[in-house]
Amino acid sequence: MRITDTGDLWWKNAVVYCLDVETFMDWNGDGIGDFAGLTQRLDHLADLGVTCLWLMPFYPTAEKDDGYDITDFYGVDPRLGTHGDVVEMIRTARDRGIRVIADLVVNHTSDKHPWFKAARSSKDNPYRDFYVWRSDAPPPTQHEVVFPDQETSIWEFDEKTGEYYLHRFYKHQPDLNVSNPKVRDEIAKVMGFWLEVGLSGFRVDAVPFLLEGAEVEPGAEDGDPHSYLRALRSFLGRRSGDAILLGEVNLPHAEQVKFFGSSDGDELTMMFDFVGMQSLYLAMARTDAAPLEKALQDRPPIPRDAQWATFVRNHDELTLDKLTEGERQEVFAAFGPEEDMQVFGRGLRRRLPPMLDGDPRRVRMAYSLLFSLPGTPVLFYGEEIGMGENLDLDGRMAVRTPMQWTSGKNGGFSTAARRRLPGGVVEGGFAPEHVNVADQRHDPDSLLAFVQQLVRRYRESPELGWSEVEVLDQPHAAVFAHRATWDDGSLVALHNLGPEPLTVPLRLPDLDTEVELVDLLGQGTVTCDEHGAVEVALDGYGYRWLRVVAPGVRRLV
Repeated sequence: MRITDTGDLWWKNAVVYCLDVETFMDWNGDGIGDFAGLTQRLDHLADLGVTCLWLMPFYPTAEKDDGYDITDFYGVDPRLGTHGDVVEMIRTARDRGIRVIADLVVNHTSDKHPWFKAARSSKDNPYRDFYVWRSDAPPPTQHEVVFPDQETSIWEFDEKTGEYYLHRFYKHQPDLNVSNPKVRDEIAKVMGFWLEVGLSGFRVDAVPFLLEGAEVEPGAEDGDPHSYLRALRSFLGRRSGDAILLGEVNLPHAEQVKFFGSSDGDELTMMFDFVGMQSLYLAMARTDAAPLEKALQDRPPIPRDAQWATFVRNHDELTLDKLTEGERQEVFAAFGPEEDMQVFGRGLRRRLPPMLDGDPRRVRMAYSLLFSLPGTPVLFYGEEIGMGENLDLDGRMAVRTPMQWTSGKNGGFSTAARRRLPGGVVEGGFAPEHVNVADQRHDPDSLLAFVQQLVRRYRESPELGWSEVEVLDQPHAAVFAHRATWDDGSLVALHNLGPEPLTVPLRLPDLDTEVELVDLLGQGTVTCDEHGAVEVALDGYGYRWLRVVAPGVRRLV
């Protein structure tokens, strides 16, 4: 392997940043974020070190599910701008070294989509088979609904034609019938259109649900719905050789790995490590690294070109569905003990800093750990400054508040009256007057400066994106110690999940007294003895990234 591989497989050591255009920056003063505002703020992302921008849905919408109820896959929500604005943004991002991907939401449409309007008009309409229908009354399916606080069945009766249509999500989001070749052609055309506009790939929404609809495909390979995912990846490769599919697949590792495809990686390019994320929160709740160690060691081998995407927070609820009920209650007790902090009985609707009581030591330790984990880190907008949530907003909207740019009106997001904003600005200790980009840009000790440093060190350490997991033995339950080695680079990372300072003894048998371990996040060097033994001091909630520097190594530190 060579350093040039990191350019060919750019996603393996990228820094991904997710945002909703609607809540990022309003440039025309109407209260809604827009592409013009995003373009004006691309230099903030470039300064942070972001290399891949992930856009939540910006398409025309019925506005019942924050943009995920799409009425036109080829359009741009007029509140946000035009196709021209999108192209200008992508061109400017590319100039700053940032690729752009966007949500591909093709499991369902809005019930206001022209396809569904036509489909429900009569049973013999040409668009009828774009969706999934049944004439007989369905059995109880309450246990299958995604949003148990809103729906009681995955089937909805349509009075116009007297049949039921399938909806895995809300009833206003009917599922597309991806076993229909015409639907598949439309999905390919949608992908092809946005690739031509300039996207570098897609974050694919609800992949397992999408493939469920492919199980009845006529002539599928051994009836395997994954043949459709392989077809999408093949199409993507023909249209754009280095574009990616970043998949949302919240399944146990053993089932999840199937979505990477064969040993050549012919399905999804990347997948979020939901199991690792949930185990991280359990480990922090217990101040015991064991759950995280197990989750990482249980990661199955993946194709060389594939990658895990690591994160501590995304745009949805912070789901804890892969934990046992007892484990989930431990995390609730530690980070969301009040009922209105929880959602769907399985997750949290909070951001990380408030969950950690605003303790800067714990917040920095958590982000240091995120960037040191083998994989590609994904940030949700505002994480770089430590934004909080607004629990007065409904459900998952609590974490989708306007970006906080300044301490001024509406956090500098918009000059409009507050009632015209897409959501309530955060109040209290995490309000814009306390947490904003402008102030932190001029503070070398700010969280923003720290995350910038993490991004730089991560990008300088490709082994963090390319190596396998190597958990290091040491005696402290609160400490997570691991090592990443690839090509001529090797890095030892230690993180203390507990409040007490510790000295961590390590044994690195391939090292000796001529090898130094140089701290990449601070000042200091530690040296191994002739047996590869070394002791490393950690503060309470401390963290250290130690570059292995042997004689003759030319890597900069």
